[in-house]
Amino acid sequence: MPVLEVHLVEGDHAPAAVARLLEAASRRYAEVLESPVERIRAYATLHPREHWAVGGATGGAPAPYFTAIVLEGRPTEQRHRLLAELTDLLVDVLGATRSRVRGRIIQVPPDDWAIGGVPASAARRDEIAARRG
Repeated sequence: MPVLEVHLVEGDHAPAAVARLLEAASRRYAEVLESPVERIRAYATLHPREHWAVGGATGGAPAPYFTAIVLEGRPTEQRHRLLAELTDLLVDVLGATRSRVRGRIIQVPPDDWAIGGVPASAARRDEIAARRG
């Protein structure tokens, strides 16, 4: 289920660095969530510089943004660790300035997420119950 999307300005980072980020973020996401890495989906969305504004102006310094989607019921400490560690990766792998990185976690109810067309509440019933218990 876990999905990560990182938004970057096109041309700010070498394609190989973006690939390294996605691979490292997938492993870290799996580690933090205690989930098999095979379940992780990680994407980079590259925006043309003229389609990116920071502080009301286009063309500014890089300011990466990420969204991490998790099933509802993950502990607060785990979500906070995920925010911190994904930020660390953007800093370490891409050289982003920590204070410019933004990110958020979106919690999705298991009934509103499909795995192969089946609600996660049914597909992962035992795992979800264990997390809540």
